[in-house]
Amino acid sequence: MFRGLLLSALLTLGGYGLSRIPLLQQSGFSPLVFALLLGIVVGNLPLIGGLASIQRGLQVCTRWMLRGGIVLFGLSVTLQQIFKLGPAIIALDAGVITVVMVAGYFIGTRLLKLDRDVTLLTCAGSAICGAAAVLATEAAIRARPAATAMAVATVVLFGTMAMVVYPLLYPLAGLGENVFGVYIGATIHEVAQVVAAGVAVGPDALANAVIVKLVRVMLLVPFLLIVGQWWFARQPRAAGSEKQKITIPWFAFGFLAMVVFNSYVTLPAALHSGLVLAGQIALTMAMAALGYETRLEKLKALGLKPFALAFSLFIMLMGGGLLTVHLWMV
Repeated sequence: MFRGLLLSALLTLGGYGLSRIPLLQQSGFSPLVFALLLGIVVGNLPLIGGLASIQRGLQVCTRWMLRGGIVLFGLSVTLQQIFKLGPAIIALDAGVITVVMVAGYFIGTRLLKLDRDVTLLTCAGSAICGAAAVLATEAAIRARPAATAMAVATVVLFGTMAMVVYPLLYPLAGLGENVFGVYIGATIHEVAQVVAAGVAVGPDALANAVIVKLVRVMLLVPFLLIVGQWWFARQPRAAGSEKQKITIPWFAFGFLAMVVFNSYVTLPAALHSGLVLAGQIALTMAMAALGYETRLEKLKALGLKPFALAFSLFIMLMGGGLLTVHLWMV
């Protein structure tokens, strides 16, 4: 087990190191993304990727560290932030997530003929909170590492595109800075990408964008509870076999508990920052392990269809989101 943990830790250090290189830092990619890429590279090296002695440690990362990281992610959100913009924002975010998930699942499974796990993870990453949502959904449905890696890749690609396109769209959108911030928070993939786009537009846009985005993060909890029940209820089973046991994603309740705790208990700044960093490191180690377990031939077998799905969702979020905000907020 120790060897697998050590490998994930080294890949995580490499991810953080790459994210600090000035040229790469300008890309806006998080250490989590670099750790995933490093994991894929190392895992596909001859005579290294198949070592059985490290599998147990990798499983600890992809299961327990992943869940622990999601729980600590709750320390980045407070109920006060969520309630600040009122119930209309919660309804807006819930509507965006519902439409993207339902329409995306139809496009992915029916039109593009993608596997269910690839489709669901890609939709979750686009609809809710990027890579964190992909990882949380992966933990709830036990998806394949290749499906998870592909979903994260689409989030990185189109979230990065949104960081560039949205500030250019602002003068043409016909929205004030405050309302455009709501649009950013309701439709861009990752929290970091929302911050980058908000900063480019202005301080009022940034403030609203972050709050609206955090509401989307909070909605990850009911999403996981619903999708976990639905996923295993629809799993095919052999004739005469027992129905597969539905897994409740208990870490979602841990995430919610951390949000409530963070709302009413003020920790020393150093301790709070340390816990948030610990959660980020745990998620990065989990992503490194998932990358290591991903085989390039399996990614290649998925083809370009996941990117076609993610592009459809990007257009849906950008265009449909702009129309919705115009009707909802203006």
